[in-house]
Parts: sequence; C-alpha cells; structure tokens
Amino acid sequence: MIEKEDPVISEEEAAQYDRQIRLWGLDAQKRLRGSRVLLAGLGGLGAEVAKNLILAGVKGLTLLDHEQVSEESCRAQFLVPVTAQGQNRAMASLERGQNLNPMVQVHADQDRIEDKPDDFFLQYDAVCLTGCSRDLMVRVDQLCSKHNIKVFCGDVYGYYGYMFCNLGKEHNYVEEKPKLVKPSSTDGPEAKKAKVDPNETTMVKKTASYCTLKEALEVDWTTEKAKAGMKKTPVDYFLLQVLLKFRTDKGRDPDPLSYPEDSQLLRQIREDVLEALAVRSDLLSDDFISYCFSEMSPVCAVVGGVLGQEVVKALSLRDAPHRNFFFFDGRKGNGMVDYFGPN
Repeated sequence: MIEKEDPVISEEEAAQYDRQIRLWGLDAQKRLRGSRVLLAGLGGLGAEVAKNLILAGVKGLTLLDHEQVSEESCRAQFLVPVTAQGQNRAMASLERGQNLNPMVQVHADQDRIEDKPDDFFLQYDAVCLTGCSRDLMVRVDQLCSKHNIKVFCGDVYGYYGYMFCNLGKEHNYVEEKPKLVKPSSTDGPEAKKAKVDPNETTMVKKTASYCTLKEALEVDWTTEKAKAGMKKTPVDYFLLQVLLKFRTDKGRDPDPLSYPEDSQLLRQIREDVLEALAVRSDLLSDDFISYCFSEMSPVCAVVGGVLGQEVVKALSLRDAPHRNFFFFDGRKGNGMVDYFGPN
C-alpha cells in the first residue's frame, strides 16, 4: 500500500459531500478522500459498485477490464452506451463514470487482470474483484492480506449474488452508540441501572478479525462443530462453490445460449462439489439451475449497493463491517450475512 498524504477537504468538496459529512463525519470523509480503489470487472455488478464509490468520493478509482461490450452486458451495465458494442468495457464506462463526480480521478485499464504483476495491486488501499476466477481471487487476496490492503469479491448469477470481504487480521473502526447516562441521586432507589439517552450518542472503538478467501472457501465440514451448525448454514454458500467451480472448468459463467448443456454440467458439478465437501447430496435441489443464468439488473443493484457500502465503511473506518459473506437471493427477496472460516 502506498504512503498517503493527509487528505484535505476543500470548500468545494465540503459542499459536494455535505450530506455524507453530516452522516458519517468529516474524518471519515477525509479517509475516503485519501483512498485509491481498484475495481476489476465492469459487468452489471461492477457498474453498480463503480457508481457508488465515485459518488461516495474516493480519491481515485481504476476500472480494470479486458472484455468487450456485448449485447448482453448492455442490459445490466448502465455506464456503457448502447452504441459501444465491441469496445472495451472499461474504456466505454469511463466517460459516464467520470461525469458522476469530476472530483474523483477515474482511470480505465484494458489489460487482463491475470497478467498484472503483484506490484500493480500494492498501489491501492482496497481491491474489489468481480467476474474473476477462484484461483485469481485467492491469489490477489493472499497478496493483499500480507500488505494490509482490503479485499472485496462479488458476483451476480441470475437471481443470486454474493459479496466477500477480507479486512485483515485486525480491522479497527468506530461505531456510534446511544449514550448511557448514569442515574443521579435524585432519581430514587429504583434507578440503579444506567439509562439510554436517545438525544446523545458516543463513538465506541471496536476491532474485527477476518480470514483469507482461501480459508473461507475451505471450511472442514467433517468436524463436529461444523456439522452442528449445518442447519443454520445458508445453502447459498454451497451454491457459490458450485458456480465458482463452473467458472473454473468452463472459463465463463452459465450462458442462456447454452442452457441445455450448462444445466447438465451444473448438476454434475453440484454432485462433485457436495461430495468433495463431505456434505449431504440433497443440500442443493435442481431448482437453483433455472435461476443462475446472466446478470439481472435488480440483483446487481442490491449486491452492488451492499458491496459499495462495505468498501466505504472499510476505508472510512466507520461503522461495523459485514463479516465476512453477504448472500442475496432475488427469488426470496432477502439477504443474509454469515461468517465462514477458521473457528
């Protein structure tokens, strides 16, 4: 991570970010203003995250994507014009992204992320990976963990979406809590406990610990503790394992144009993954197969909103971050935060 100068908020920026400063404070906005973020993958989810980070007011955002704009990507990606088909997605997203907030330095990079050397990632305060392979995410996460760089991963598969974050072994932040007022002697003998004053708050310092993505994806489900917690474990975690394996095997996500072939492959991968994890074979019914094709705009908006919010919280050191997965099921219309990893 590069050395950062102490960020200064100008009068123009104070006016631009007035609502945010009132919400999370000047110090939090200064930390955001001094942060540089790498966003890999400019699909529908990537566009949502880019929009949220640019509007929040980070110092710089690099859009990294080697893919070209396709007819399908135009449906869920609002930063690219419909006339940009065939162009690079990062470059095509640059103009509209920059117009959202001229105070943020937005750059486009057309290289393949797989070709980037380790030093490339070390110039950022946070790295957000979308549409990447499992091996690549694990590699970047392990690298960034060693250099205290915050890592976020996310994807949308049809009606389903997820977000993962690794903020390091020790992530310090502050949380606003209602202030407790000690009872005075005039309150009588009944007032023995401290009362909550709804009109006053206090800032509480807290610490959270995170594990690597590799540890989170390699939970040992044969232990008694893991078996005991299986009933409370969201099946979305195992669905993610299946979809990541599909991406590894095919080099792409399930494609509507190859629905018969991909559906059959998803069934086979589900059986292989669940067997390898040593969990029940009926954890995932065939039902999920019909709903995990393409990126759906509403799901991108929800997951992108949560992912962008978590990046902002992590960089500003303000409010409790999610630990460490967020899963969204568009069929049910609900999301869940859960922790996977050691202990």
